[in-house]
Amino acid sequence: MSNPPITPELLRRFDVPGPRYTSYPTADRFVEAFTAADYVQTLSQRREGPAALALPLSLYVHLPFCESLCYYCACNKIITRHHSRAKTYLRYLGREMDLHTTVLGTGQPVTQLHLGGGTPTFLSDAELSELMDMIRRSFALAPDAECSIEVDPRTVDGTRLQALADLGFNRISFGVQDFDPDVQRAVHRIQPAEQVFALMEHARRIGFDSVNVDLIYGLPRQTPESFARTLQQVAQLRPDRIALYGYAHLPERFKPQRRIVPAELPGAGNKIAMLSQALAAFISADYVYIGMDHFALPGDALAQAKHEGRLHRNFQGYSTQPDCDLIGLGVSSIGRVGATYSQNAKTLEEYCDALDQGRFPVQRGLALTRDDLARRAVIMALMCQGQVVFESIELAWLLDFPTYFASELEQLKQMQAQGLVCVDDEGIRITAAGWFFVRGVAMLFDRYLQADRNRAKFSRII
Repeated sequence: MSNPPITPELLRRFDVPGPRYTSYPTADRFVEAFTAADYVQTLSQRREGPAALALPLSLYVHLPFCESLCYYCACNKIITRHHSRAKTYLRYLGREMDLHTTVLGTGQPVTQLHLGGGTPTFLSDAELSELMDMIRRSFALAPDAECSIEVDPRTVDGTRLQALADLGFNRISFGVQDFDPDVQRAVHRIQPAEQVFALMEHARRIGFDSVNVDLIYGLPRQTPESFARTLQQVAQLRPDRIALYGYAHLPERFKPQRRIVPAELPGAGNKIAMLSQALAAFISADYVYIGMDHFALPGDALAQAKHEGRLHRNFQGYSTQPDCDLIGLGVSSIGRVGATYSQNAKTLEEYCDALDQGRFPVQRGLALTRDDLARRAVIMALMCQGQVVFESIELAWLLDFPTYFASELEQLKQMQAQGLVCVDDEGIRITAAGWFFVRGVAMLFDRYLQADRNRAKFSRII
């Protein structure tokens, strides 16, 4: 792992669109035929089954508000300076929690909580405190629960960071993206490096379990030279985890991106060079490559989970938490309960209207088939453990792996020749080099993707 044989040629070969596989099937396969009534039935089955006591829940709360627009953003957000809107939104979140406790009962155990957005720190300390009180009244948040929140550095100071810790948050993630002022101007997100460095120092003094940063390569006005300076500054920060995302310019899907000047975007060659620089910089700084676009220091829980084969993946990305049901709260949130996925209404109007009528705001979802479940097991094993043991899949799903996945195994031969995977009679193993292209390996087992080949809607896999 210290010196993976990654070449620009290999990176170019896999510079193609593909899913991130926070779920399988992916969210674009959800259908409106899955309704709120189906979701209620799924929750009822959980309440009546052994999972209610044996398996804790994970919670995701979507807080969509932002004060200003970042041009690269593809998230579901509402741009407003009217902070009073947060109070109304909290009232509707409370109604949604009440609907869940009506079906599940109060006090379902929760071991993982994540607040995303939007900008969760758009809410005041008092509003965040109210939200946490609502969650604790509805669910049983474990004393050692992993509680994380996404933080816009422009919205907090040392005092606010302490307030977050006092509320129970033990993991925070700073959206850095790039330290270069010219790049920041091009994407309408000005935040001086000194501000982030000061916040990082505060966070370390407070004692958060993990302090993470998000970076993006491929932004307008970025060059290999400017990004190299950002990488040096990140190395000085030494966050516990780093998420490195490739910018996907899809202005036809995401309206804010239409404000980006296409001529200012780096070309494919420069984008590949920036990715190569980042991989080399983080590995030489002793970060463990977790998979896809995530890195962690060796002592971080995520790196330890990978080393011990306990890595999992859900809609928030890689996780140390065991595979469990996820309840999504808030506009556009996605949940997974049992063998189903569900997604709330994507507009605030539709979300609130459903709750005003006393029903779950679920707008679409999917009930997984046996084939979906088997393929999900394979894809998640590849994405998290870096290997698939044929026997385990065969016993779990009563199938003969070489026969059931004959076409996929045939396609893997080319990747094996490239040194990305090893395939034998017992299973599939991702090599050190293959970890950087694990999405490409997983894509071979995606029946939906292989059927329609419509990949342009996804971000690029590197």
